[in-house]
Amino acid sequence: MKLTLIAAASTVVTLSFSALAEDMPGMKMDGMEGMQMKQETKQAPVATADGTIKAIDPTKHTVTIAHGAVPAVQWPPMTMAFSVTEDQMKGLTTGDRVSFSFRLEGGKATIVSIRK
Repeated sequence: MKLTLIAAASTVVTLSFSALAEDMPGMKMDGMEGMQMKQETKQAPVATADGTIKAIDPTKHTVTIAHGAVPAVQWPPMTMAFSVTEDQMKGLTTGDRVSFSFRLEGGKATIVSIRK
C-alpha cells in the first residue's frame, strides 16, 4: 500500500514539473515592448602592451604595431596589425611609440585604447 502511494505521489510531482516547463501560449505581452531581455555575453579580456607603430592603413582601419611580449595572451614580441576605429587613428603616425590595450576575439585583435 505504501509503495502504491509513493508511486502515485511521484507521478503527480513529475507531471506537475512537466506542466510548469511548458510554454505559456496564452500569456499576453502587451505593454512590454520597451523591456529588453538581458543577454549575458562574455567579452574577451583586455590585454595591454607597448610598441612602435610601423604602418597605418586608413582604408582597412588597421594599425601595424611592433610590440613586446604580451603575457596576458601568451604572445611573444611580434609585429602585427590591429583593428582600430577612425577616431583612434587620429594623431597617430608611423614611428610613434604607443601604449595600447586590445581585445582578442575570434583571432582578431581590436584596439580598445591607444595613446602616445
